[in-house]
Amino acid sequence: MTTPGAGPTDGASVRIGALVPLTRPGWVEAGRHLLAGLELAVREVNETGGIAGRPLELAVRDTAADPRRAAAAVDDLARLGVAALAGEYHSVVARATAARADALGLPFLCSSAVLDALTEQPTQWVARLAPAQSRGWRIYADFLLSAGHSRIAVAAEPSVYWASGARILRDHLAPRGGTVIELDMRALTPTAVCGELVGNRATALLLLVGHPEPAVSIVKSVRRDQRLAEILIGAPAGQPEFAEWERLLGDDSAAIPFLRYLPQHFGPLGARVETALRERLAEAPSFVAFEGYDTIAVLAEVLRSHGADRARTAESWSHVAVEGTRGQIQFSRIPGISVWQWARTPIQVVDRDPARPDRFRVLHASTGRPPTPPRI
Repeated sequence: MTTPGAGPTDGASVRIGALVPLTRPGWVEAGRHLLAGLELAVREVNETGGIAGRPLELAVRDTAADPRRAAAAVDDLARLGVAALAGEYHSVVARATAARADALGLPFLCSSAVLDALTEQPTQWVARLAPAQSRGWRIYADFLLSAGHSRIAVAAEPSVYWASGARILRDHLAPRGGTVIELDMRALTPTAVCGELVGNRATALLLLVGHPEPAVSIVKSVRRDQRLAEILIGAPAGQPEFAEWERLLGDDSAAIPFLRYLPQHFGPLGARVETALRERLAEAPSFVAFEGYDTIAVLAEVLRSHGADRARTAESWSHVAVEGTRGQIQFSRIPGISVWQWARTPIQVVDRDPARPDRFRVLHASTGRPPTPPRI
């Protein structure tokens, strides 16, 4: 699928390959928001002359949360002659995309995936807008401690992403007096989780599981267990960000803190884009939609400045200085992170307001440069 832009351009198009989850088992709502941001930015680029007079186009491929499908799409897009790759939401899929892009020498600007080790070795071909998982999840762990939670259970499914998150939490909390109790969701039903929480005297339960299931069923079971009336349910991966969460859970969707990558207040660009995205989506845009927009904003500036040559694009990551919807975007090398990283991505801990579940409350915010990650 190719998405053309609109505007006064002429000549052969410059193509960007866009990887997004648009069908199950991918997180379809996240994919829809990501694509909306990508498409809006492409349209605006073309309305202002494109890339040196050439229209910018998206060649869209549905990953469906399948790493093998994503890797095949990268090969297809490389043959198509795209100047760069953009997008992807799921970390395990982004990792497969990054590995293949690195092998082919194809620039990839990852929009949303947070897994620290997107590639096995440092690479010049990949850059990322979303914060590394080690940064965001340590901020979330500090939020839990500040809220008085030191016995924290994690309901986890098997996955590199979930295992990485559990390890970050455990390594950050243990020196600060916290305990992480891992509940294997391969062996437990949502109802059985409740008994484990009581038996382990946990004060918080984190959902390191897929959406909508088993996350929704776990929330319903815990909310209905009178023994767990005081327990905090958390979802650091961001499941409550999307409107589907409220539609499925109603009042139970509220008071479940999660990580969101938005600033406290938008500047003029962010406010304008928010309005345009809201109109495009017919609902409030998630942070993922802004990640999509910012991805194209960065790539368009790189392509205007350095042309569509892939090697020159990869060489330009360290020189990027682009005003995005959520602040100025620049990339640097961070110890322990294998790709070029935007180090100042704004991070919030947010939940849905129990009084108005369609609204969000900011519980904690961090915008500063992250510290050097500890050796693990």
